[in-house]
Amino acid sequence: MDQLPRRRAALVAAAMLAAAAAAQASSHREAPFITTAPKVDGTDFYMFRSYENGRDGYVTLLANYQPLQDAYGGPNYFLMDPNAVYDIHIDNDGDARENLTFTFRFRNLLSNGGRGAELPIGDQMVPIPLSQSGQITGPSDPNLNVQQKFAVYVRRGDMRDGTAQPLTSAATGATWFNKPVDHIGTKTLPDYAGYAARHVYSVNVPGCSQPARIFAGQRREAFAVNLGPIFDLVNAPLSVITDPARIGALPNPLSQKNVTTLGLEIHKSCLTQGGDPVIGGWTTASLRQTRKLQFAPQPGLQTTEGDFDAPWVQVSRLGMPLVNEVVIGLRDKDRFNGSRPRGDAQFGRYVTNPTLPALLEIALGAPGIAPTNLPRTDLVTTFLTGIPKLNQPRRVTPAEMLRLNTDIAPVPYAQQNRLGVVGNLLAGGSDFAGFPNGRRPKDDVVDIALVAVMGGLCMANGNSDALGLGADCRPAAVPLKDTAFKLHDAVDQAAVPLLPRFPYLNTPLPGAGQP
Repeated sequence: MDQLPRRRAALVAAAMLAAAAAAQASSHREAPFITTAPKVDGTDFYMFRSYENGRDGYVTLLANYQPLQDAYGGPNYFLMDPNAVYDIHIDNDGDARENLTFTFRFRNLLSNGGRGAELPIGDQMVPIPLSQSGQITGPSDPNLNVQQKFAVYVRRGDMRDGTAQPLTSAATGATWFNKPVDHIGTKTLPDYAGYAARHVYSVNVPGCSQPARIFAGQRREAFAVNLGPIFDLVNAPLSVITDPARIGALPNPLSQKNVTTLGLEIHKSCLTQGGDPVIGGWTTASLRQTRKLQFAPQPGLQTTEGDFDAPWVQVSRLGMPLVNEVVIGLRDKDRFNGSRPRGDAQFGRYVTNPTLPALLEIALGAPGIAPTNLPRTDLVTTFLTGIPKLNQPRRVTPAEMLRLNTDIAPVPYAQQNRLGVVGNLLAGGSDFAGFPNGRRPKDDVVDIALVAVMGGLCMANGNSDALGLGADCRPAAVPLKDTAFKLHDAVDQAAVPLLPRFPYLNTPLPGAGQP
C-alpha cells in the first residue's frame, strides 16, 4: 500500500468517520419500526483481517443482532427469528451492488420428537416449562429442551436473484448446524466458553477453494459507549469530554449486556475479484411482507408463520457504525433501514448539512462550536467512496458501507491502536488495519467520530489547504480549534474484554452465577 502523508491520511480517515456520526451509540434501537422487532435489529457490523495466529489470510465478518440483552432474560432467552433472513453482503467491484450474499436462516426444534421434554407427574407425562431439564455440556445435549439450528447460504449476484447454495460441514457434509443455547447460568452451563467453542464449524463454501468457519450464538456486548448520558442531551460537562485524562473515567453501561453474533471467517481470495483487494460490506435483515398468526396454536413451538408467497421486506441495515442513530433524520430512519447502498444519494443532505454539530451546541450549552464549512462536501467524498490509497475501490460508486483493503496485513491485538487509522497516523505507527479500513472490535469509533464531526478535518487541512479541500475547510471554520482533537465520550473501548480468536467477541455474561 502507498501510505498517504501522515496528516492527509489522518484527516481523510476522520472525514469518513464524521459522516458516520459523531455521537455515541452503535445501531441499538435506532429507528421507529425496528424497536418493534428486536430479533432483526442489527447492532454492530465488524469486518477485518483475522488477527488470530495462523489465520491472517482470512477476513472475519461479524453481524450482531438483538440489542441490550439482559443475561437473565429467561425462560426463553434470545432465539433468532426462524421467519427472518439475516444477510451479510459483499460488494467486490465498487458498484454499490452486492456480488456475494451470505444468508443465515434459523429453525427451532423441540426435543423428544417434537413433544418437548416431559416428566412423569402421577400417571401423566407432562411437558416441562423450561429450556433445559438438566446440566448442558455439549451440542445436541439431551437435557436441552429447545435446539435452535442454523444454515448459511451463499448467493452470487443480487441478494434475491439466482440460486442460493448451502455451506456444508467440512467434517460431515451437513448443511444445518447447532446454535449454542444462550448462557442461562453457571449451574446449567459450567463451562460456557468450552461449550460455545464446540459450535465453531469448519465449512466448505461453494466457489471457494479454502475452508471457512462459521458461528452463530450469544456473545458479550463489545461496544463501549456512554449510552445513557449521551442521549440525555449529552449529560456530561464539556470539560469532561475534552479532558484526555478522563478517557475511561465513566463506566460502560453496555458492559453488562449480551448480543447475538452471526460470524463468518472466509479466505480473502474468496471475497475479492478482478485483482482489486478492496471489498465493501454491510448486513441486513428481512421479514415477509405478510404473516399469519394462528388463533389456536398447535402443540409444539409457536412461531408466526410467514406467507411464503409474500416478498421479503428489508427492515434493518448496517454498514458503517452510528449512521442511522445520529446522522439520518428521524422521519427517514425506517427508509434508511429498508434501502440499499445503490440508492444512498437520497440521504445526501444528512452528510452535506449534518445536524449533529448544532445539536451538540444545544446539548452542551455552547453556542457557536459547530464547524461553519457548509455544505460539508469534504465529508461526502471520503465518506461515500473510501480513502484513496487506503481502501477506495479502483472504480467506485459512492455509497455507505464498510470498506476493507484485504491486502493490508492484520495487526496483533496488543499492538492495535484503539483509534484505528487516525490514531495510528497521529502516533507515527504502522497500524493501517483498523477503522475506517474495515472495523475491528477494539476500534473506538465513537471517539474518532466525535473529533471528526466537530472539525478535526479542517484543523488538519491547515491554512495552506494541505488536503485540497478548499477555502471553506480551514481552521477558521472550526470554533473549537485544537479542542476538537480532544473530544471523547469518557468510556474506553480498549478496556472491553475480547477473545484472541474467532469469533473474537467474549463469552456472554451468565444469567445466574459468576462469569
